[in-house]
Amino acid sequence: MPTDLDPLLFGEIDPPQRLLMGPGPINAHPRVLRAMSADLLGQFDPEMTGYMNQVMALYRPIFGTRNQWTMLVDGTARAGIEAALVSMVAPGDVVLVVNFGRFGLLLTEILTRIGAVIETVDAPWGEVVPLDRIAEAIARCHPKVVATIHGDTSTTMAQPLDGFGELCRQAGALSYVDATATIGGMPLAADRWGVDVVTGGLQKCMGGPSGSAPITISDRAAEHLGRRRHIEQGIRRDDIVEGQGPRIQSNYFDLAMVMDYWSDKRLNHHTEATSMLYAARECARIVLSEGLEARYARHAAAGRAMTAGLRAMGLKVFGDDAYRMTNVTGVFIPAGVDGEAVRMAMRDQFEIEIGTAFGPLQGQIWRIGAMGYNAMKHKVLLTLAALEACLRMEGFRLPLGDAVPAALEAWRA
Repeated sequence: MPTDLDPLLFGEIDPPQRLLMGPGPINAHPRVLRAMSADLLGQFDPEMTGYMNQVMALYRPIFGTRNQWTMLVDGTARAGIEAALVSMVAPGDVVLVVNFGRFGLLLTEILTRIGAVIETVDAPWGEVVPLDRIAEAIARCHPKVVATIHGDTSTTMAQPLDGFGELCRQAGALSYVDATATIGGMPLAADRWGVDVVTGGLQKCMGGPSGSAPITISDRAAEHLGRRRHIEQGIRRDDIVEGQGPRIQSNYFDLAMVMDYWSDKRLNHHTEATSMLYAARECARIVLSEGLEARYARHAAAGRAMTAGLRAMGLKVFGDDAYRMTNVTGVFIPAGVDGEAVRMAMRDQFEIEIGTAFGPLQGQIWRIGAMGYNAMKHKVLLTLAALEACLRMEGFRLPLGDAVPAALEAWRA
């Protein structure tokens, strides 16, 4: 700090108590924030490695798997995505991307940097890709990996995945699913789907902060990664055999090395983000103590209530109802209404944040979330009442007082 800078110029961080009802991040559960304040431990302390083993056990039922390699990638949800893709895909590999929104396009961006040969099977924003079209695309391009998003918050659509993994296996391809926006809020079934690698994040339905990416890896994918294993100089051991395949292009996101770190070998790779591991552990404890089916039902009720309340205002909901995510709802901004002015009024008058949109939907829809700690009846009702008031402030005529009763009725349905 420069000597002439008043040390009191920057005060203690004291953010407003804002209700985050956008597509994520959302408000973290207080238990998670408390867990993050616990004392740090050394990365090879027996208590620390014990917590790591507990995290592996806690996330298996959340992913719907018995995979041994269920762990964390240190970094935001995108770190998990990039670790999966850079570890699964070598330059020149053909990868088929199931693309139905902004985050499918993100997969192509990451794969371009890896040097993959990218093929896509696409759907318009607001729709999903039917399984038979994915099958046709696999038959056409013979990919080594097929990658998709589960729930794309840019379009609020959830891609059906029953049969997806088996389709890939029959073609000899590995499969990858990004479940950042759905883990902890919509059912994940990695084993039933037959999917090889699934990644997630904490900042949406899991009710935690961004900064840790849960991941699960099938035995089949683990064998593939093992063929690309490279041990850093300085930590090589006689009991760990290097693979003969092409080296994974990232050191930090090298899942073969991360797996050795999380295994009984405890081969040093990086210093585990201790406070984020505490957060991920507590997120999972909260999810499992509520019960997965009860939690999914709560998110579904919140989504129903939000959608019913918006429609009761006379607003048009975006996308195909049959494939809508339960935790994020897109709604068209009414003609003649300044969408950003409404968002600003929501924030300034009610301390509630709702989301804007990306790409072709920018300026056309708002994205309103109800997930994790915020998928609660009273928070949905507060958001709808505030939106009704802010729309009236912008001169939009709507049925007064209809949104909240409609949402209550839908919640109970």
